[in-house]
Amino acid sequence: MHDKNPAGEQEAELQIDTSGMSEGKRQALEVAEAAREQTWQHPSFVGELFLGRFRDELILPYPLQGDEDRATGDEYIARMREVLKDRIDADKIDEDGEIPDEAIEALAELGAFGIKIPKEYGGVGLSQMNYSRSMMLVASHCGNTGALLSAHQSIGLPQPLKLFGTKEQKEKYYPRLAGGEISAFALTETEVGSDPANMSTKAELSEDGTHFVLNGEKLWCTNGTRAGLFVVMAQTPPKMVRGKERRQITAFIVERDMPGVEVVSRSHFMGLRALYNGVIRFTDVKIPVENILGDEGKGLRLALTTLNTGRLTLPAACTGASKRALKMAREFSRDREQWGSNIGKHEAIAQKVAFIASHTFAMEAISFYPSMLVDLGGADIRLEAAMCKLFCSEGFWKIIDETMQIRSGRGYETAGSLRERGEPGVAVERAMRDSRINMIFEGTSEIMRLFISREALDPHLRRAGSVLNPRAPLGDKIADGLKAGLHYFGWYLKLLNPVPRGFHVHRRLAGHLRFVNLQSRKLARSLFHAMGRHQATLERKQALLGRFVEVGSELFAMAAAVSRADTLHSLDPEKYPGVIELADIFCRHSRRRVKSTFHAISSNDDAATYKFAQRVVEGEYEWLEEGAVDFPFE
Repeated sequence: MHDKNPAGEQEAELQIDTSGMSEGKRQALEVAEAAREQTWQHPSFVGELFLGRFRDELILPYPLQGDEDRATGDEYIARMREVLKDRIDADKIDEDGEIPDEAIEALAELGAFGIKIPKEYGGVGLSQMNYSRSMMLVASHCGNTGALLSAHQSIGLPQPLKLFGTKEQKEKYYPRLAGGEISAFALTETEVGSDPANMSTKAELSEDGTHFVLNGEKLWCTNGTRAGLFVVMAQTPPKMVRGKERRQITAFIVERDMPGVEVVSRSHFMGLRALYNGVIRFTDVKIPVENILGDEGKGLRLALTTLNTGRLTLPAACTGASKRALKMAREFSRDREQWGSNIGKHEAIAQKVAFIASHTFAMEAISFYPSMLVDLGGADIRLEAAMCKLFCSEGFWKIIDETMQIRSGRGYETAGSLRERGEPGVAVERAMRDSRINMIFEGTSEIMRLFISREALDPHLRRAGSVLNPRAPLGDKIADGLKAGLHYFGWYLKLLNPVPRGFHVHRRLAGHLRFVNLQSRKLARSLFHAMGRHQATLERKQALLGRFVEVGSELFAMAAAVSRADTLHSLDPEKYPGVIELADIFCRHSRRRVKSTFHAISSNDDAATYKFAQRVVEGEYEWLEEGAVDFPFE
């Protein structure tokens, strides 16, 4: 997809103009850009979509598990189902704000803390696909338990250890993790969320070079109040890169019982009331140099690389919870009668049920696809993983909202209260509270859109070279401009070529793939036009870039849904009745959303809205707050 960087692991030149930025923003951008993966070793279906190339061979037929791997997963998931049923009381966990020790022990006995850890280290050694299936099941029952296991295995120590750990580190820590020792990831600080350049936690190398001394405080460390092991990000002494001093962020393995590690407080939230999240303080903690994860100064890259796969957990969890919501909505729509018929017969409710079912299918298709690519190897899923996280987290929020609306007062009422009245304890209220965090966890939806748009723009930025840099010499700009012009002349003409009419899928779905093909070309042209119109200021047009991402995510979901439906139908139409219709209805809905978003790209009020918002922030409309209490926030 992208041009490969001949420099390999060398630091790449910054492709974004920073001349008009503040020093703080410039440094933050440089840190982020240095952490990005600079090359693409394998094609990306999503990346190709943004370039106007519908690579159907990358998604057709839909990749499925082999029989042996599927059977292995089925056996483990059956045991997991029994533990969830007999040992995990989701409503009580929510009410108490605690996951009982006996529940955690049951999970440990099952090997749930070592699902992805190789068997030779005491783990279960499941594939990525079976791990995703397992998390889908857990999250459908208990969001708190799902968050515990997800944070441990996806962003805690197991995943970065798998990708970057030394043989000695794996031998030391894998057995502990597989045995049930909980791990956590510590990056966020009071003033540091998505801006790691401002990180205040520091690690200084000792005079004898044997250890680092860690000082700092981390906020919202999920699993932190119960973890025995941490992955901690800290600033280490800066290094000179191309004649400029660059801040270094390094990842360390820190043990709970190291002197100076302190749990300051536990944080409490709207949902996930049993989340073991809190503030962790490090005071003169001595960390052996052998506890560096990866290389010194590569901590942020480690975090981003880990998240490429780690982010697949949340889409699977959201899909599992959506499947549970579908059951809630379907059964109530069937059983609840109003005005002489069940409410599912009323069009207003039927529209909601159709959305929930079709969107859940698309979420499953989009989340399982990159999981299978991980197992098959030979794929770069950074865009797919980010888009899955965005699409599924926002999709589940819409689904649970519609489910609550269908169940009305019984959706708003707690499960415990329903049981007290003699009705089934359907926990829609709890699911809604627990679901909201998914659009914030592991990168907010806004950050996901910026990340995806940055990756989508990358081949164009590289192709433009010095053209977009106002500080570049005129001769370089002319030379790069001519080369880019020749490339884009041929590229743009290809985007105008006729689109193939036929695709080897069910005839009811073939038109949807043709639509994806056509709209991907339109997406590429629109993105190119926006670059030409806004040039160096495009990175500030976040609302506009977000719309490009919205279109891309819908096209990806359509392609994945069609591919999965066609493959399942061909495999066993009796086992998956109506699967073609599921994909068809989703695609019909998605096409309307794509058309609407394209309209908003060319016709919007972004500039006026932005100016207005700045006036609001500055207090010009403070009078609008009159009539409410004005007590200071404490």
